[in-house]
Amino acid sequence: MTDRVFPASKPPTATNGGAIPPPPAPATVTTNGTTNGIANQKPQVYIPSNRPIYRPQPYSRRHHHQSRPSCRRICCCCCFWSILIILILALMAAIAATATYVIYHPRPPSFSVPSLRIGRVNLTTASDSSVSHLSSFFNFTLLSGNPNQHLTFSYDPFIVTVESAKSGTMLANGTVPAFFSGKGNKTTFHGVIATSTSARDLDPDEARHLKSDLTRARVGFEIQMRTKVKMQMGKLKSEGVEIKVTCQGFEGTIPKG
Repeated sequence: MTDRVFPASKPPTATNGGAIPPPPAPATVTTNGTTNGIANQKPQVYIPSNRPIYRPQPYSRRHHHQSRPSCRRICCCCCFWSILIILILALMAAIAATATYVIYHPRPPSFSVPSLRIGRVNLTTASDSSVSHLSSFFNFTLLSGNPNQHLTFSYDPFIVTVESAKSGTMLANGTVPAFFSGKGNKTTFHGVIATSTSARDLDPDEARHLKSDLTRARVGFEIQMRTKVKMQMGKLKSEGVEIKVTCQGFEGTIPKG
């Protein structure tokens, strides 16, 4: 059974003398709930005219490479971690050095010259003052001490020079044999000789400065010693380190003749 829809009782009138349009065909509703004339129509989708049409972008290698981490970022990360590791190692080394210093309290060795004897200082100059010869002889005592209880020193032979304190002219040279300085040990060398037995030629400037120094009532001297030392603390050993020892403040009278 179908339901029938009747048109309105009052027919529509024409406007402006025009023809009356025919009434629309009545729609019938079937038993399954669909309306004749509408079920067969497809739905229309409204697309605004001002809306841009989407077009898929083609594949680009540039965008693909941009997604990877850049070389600059990798370099910055490497530099950051390298600096961080170096700082950590430096901090650990500083902590280890501080702990070693607090536990062992290392101190440098001591050197002293308690006595110095001037045997001979002869300066001869030619009549034309073109050549000067120096002959000298010094005898002194050297003391070396090791104040450490956990550190030992091993010395190579010393090269000794005696110089004038004012002009710095070398007057004599000598050597001290190699020796080992143990924990809390003191080593004494008596009769260390520095000499210039074979007359050494001096240039005019050196001869003039030295002659001015020797005319004083008391002449100042310095003793300089150079060597290499190796340090050992427990099982730790160091390489040979060159050191220079200067003993100064000596004054003496030059023997006549």
